[in-house]
Amino acid sequence: MTTIRPNELSDAVMEGLQEYATLTAYELKKAVKEAGQGAKKELKTTAPKKTGAYRKSWTYRQTGETANTINVTIHSKDRYMLTHLLENGHAKRGGGRVPAKPHIGKAQENAEKALKSKIERALKG
Repeated sequence: MTTIRPNELSDAVMEGLQEYATLTAYELKKAVKEAGQGAKKELKTTAPKKTGAYRKSWTYRQTGETANTINVTIHSKDRYMLTHLLENGHAKRGGGRVPAKPHIGKAQENAEKALKSKIERALKG
C-alpha cells in the first residue's frame, strides 16, 4: 500500500486518469482495427461474384491516427466504380433496371455492431 500526502493527491489522481485514458485509447484503436478487418472479410465473402475480381478487390487501409483517434477505410481498390451500381441497382442502357445486390450496407451494420460490442467488452474488462 502506498501512502500519499494530501498535497500529492491531485498529482496521483491525474496520473491514474492519464494511465486509464492511454489504455482506453489503445483498446479502442484495437477494436476499430478489428472491426475494419472483419468488414473487409465479410465483403470479400458476400460481395456479388461474376468473375471474382470485384469480390477480391476489397481492401482495408488505416487512413489516419492520432494519440486518441484512428481512421480506417474499407474500399474496393480497383473496382470502386461498381460499388454504388451493385449496391443500389441501376438503369440499363436499353431500358429496364438491374436489381440491387446490397452487400456494403450489411457489412457496415455488422461492423458497427461488432465495434460496439468490442468497445463495451474492452471498457468493462
